[in-house]
Amino acid sequence: MEVPDKFNEGVTSWETVIFLYNSALKEVGTKVEILNDEFRHIHKYNPIEYVKSRIKSPESIVKKLKRHGYESTIDNMVKHINDIAGIRVVCSFTSDIYRLAEMIGRQNDLTVVSIKDYIKNPKDSGYKSYHMLVTVPIFLTDGVVDTKVEIQIRTIAMDFWASLEHKIYYKFEGNAPEYISRDLQECAGIVSMLDAKMLSLNEAIIQAKEQQRVKEE
Repeated sequence: MEVPDKFNEGVTSWETVIFLYNSALKEVGTKVEILNDEFRHIHKYNPIEYVKSRIKSPESIVKKLKRHGYESTIDNMVKHINDIAGIRVVCSFTSDIYRLAEMIGRQNDLTVVSIKDYIKNPKDSGYKSYHMLVTVPIFLTDGVVDTKVEIQIRTIAMDFWASLEHKIYYKFEGNAPEYISRDLQECAGIVSMLDAKMLSLNEAIIQAKEQQRVKEE
């Protein structure tokens, strides 16, 4: 994201950058809502359970910059921190994740910068989610600013697991006891089995309904 030079002036620059990220969240959030409404209208099915959005706190931004060896400046924040603006889209089934990601990627005014598929390639901790880094143009009176938003798409079960991992990470500052990390990894396997079973069950329900419809005709 490049901020116009007129905004790089003292105290107001932080406020302006946060304004841009908040605007980007609104833009992407609206797009996700419209896609969900369209899907429900056409297919009579709602792929999204709920959506959460957030702006990373100043403390978290500073910690992340320090962790990666950067000075705490607005320029470094904009250039090197990709998840300042984040949207989490939570679905019922894993099949919905890839369907939604494809729909989001087809939006003409969004640019997909990178994709990290932690579902097919989970982290060592067991973390699973589908991450898309996109930029969205924010139209201002003096020009257009392409602003980064990270989109995370995951199932309810994945989101529950990730929420627990996040709490443990911050409680122990990244150094959880071995037995807790081991149990968390075991839970990740259970989550994967649950997602697979629920997807299989949903497909069986759809097939049964179709068979019933054919018989009634």
